[in-house]
Amino acid sequence: MTQRPHDVVVFGATGFTGGLVCNYLAKHAPEGTRWAVAGRDAARLHALVARLHTLVERRGAEAVPPTGIVVADVDDPASLLAMAASTRVVLTTVGPYALYGEPVVRAAVEGGADYVDITGEPDFVDMLLDKYDAPARERGLRLVPCCGFDSIPHDLGALFTAQQLPHGVPMQISGFVRSKGTFSGGTWQSAIRGMSRMREMGKASRRPRLSDASRIARGEPQRIRWVEPLRSWGVPLPTIDPVIVLRSARALDVFGPDFRYGHYARVKHLPTVVLGIGAVGALAALAQFGPTRDLLLKVRKPGEGASAEERARAWFEVTFLGEAGGVRVVTTVRGGDPGYDETSKMISEAALSLVHDRAHLAPKHGVLTTAVAFGDTLRGRLERAGMKFTVESRS
Repeated sequence: MTQRPHDVVVFGATGFTGGLVCNYLAKHAPEGTRWAVAGRDAARLHALVARLHTLVERRGAEAVPPTGIVVADVDDPASLLAMAASTRVVLTTVGPYALYGEPVVRAAVEGGADYVDITGEPDFVDMLLDKYDAPARERGLRLVPCCGFDSIPHDLGALFTAQQLPHGVPMQISGFVRSKGTFSGGTWQSAIRGMSRMREMGKASRRPRLSDASRIARGEPQRIRWVEPLRSWGVPLPTIDPVIVLRSARALDVFGPDFRYGHYARVKHLPTVVLGIGAVGALAALAQFGPTRDLLLKVRKPGEGASAEERARAWFEVTFLGEAGGVRVVTTVRGGDPGYDETSKMISEAALSLVHDRAHLAPKHGVLTTAVAFGDTLRGRLERAGMKFTVESRS
């Protein structure tokens, strides 16, 4: 793989999030990193590269420009295979992944490249496990979905919390999320399409993966509850994040022989809880019917996103309450804009870790969670890039 012309190829580079990934790599990739932009429109790719070279010229020797352009289309399997065969890591931001993801994964496996994405779609990840886990393990490849806000802060945050607790005993961790920010057109599209497939996604979220017969990992009962230490309500979040955390817990000894995890939105006031549940319920109901679903999909189109000013005001915080062996800890993971800036940072650092940290990564292959694939190595990268993992208290 080291003889390939590229270390990382960013597929979907001309999209909104893909463009932010390219900005991040141009500013922060280590010197000597060979990375390329990829997409279906050659003219837009050349314009992007010209803009990135202008950015690099302003930053001088600190920046790393792209070294190539790859024209590839999800409707052209040969172009995807050529893209994958040219690189060590395929980084894709092209969603919704249930519609556009599988051809890229198939090309990565056939072309012998590692793979990262920013999906938050449980049924897509379930499909990866069913169809591509065994082939990836046979070929010594790492396929790591969910490398954005879904689900790195939660997965690595739960791992960080578990590391602060006694080992070898039953353990319980709950994560409470609060944030301020907006979402991209791609995220909106994925969410509405996901709501239209709630039955399939529910089945996917209940299937155990990465299991160890000697270890139990299960979710907490799904109910709204008052959380006294946080002086807030905890509202269960039906996202992929708890699924990912439990997959990691089934695979890693640090989570103990009997592990429970709960995943919640942290809300201060009960009326906000009621309004939020009502709004999500209404969207889910409208997403079940073709005509209303099509109207919802027009609200925000793929490629649309927040302005730099809006992103600068956005933030997220995940607070974890952990308990094991009579010890209690409170930890937090904090960062900036979750849907754009931090997501582009997280997937970029995951891809760079697959390139530059291979000697330090666990010898695990197949479809992996971020905690299993990267562990503390990626956390260290993200901390150096500005995200904060903090132990708030221990008693």
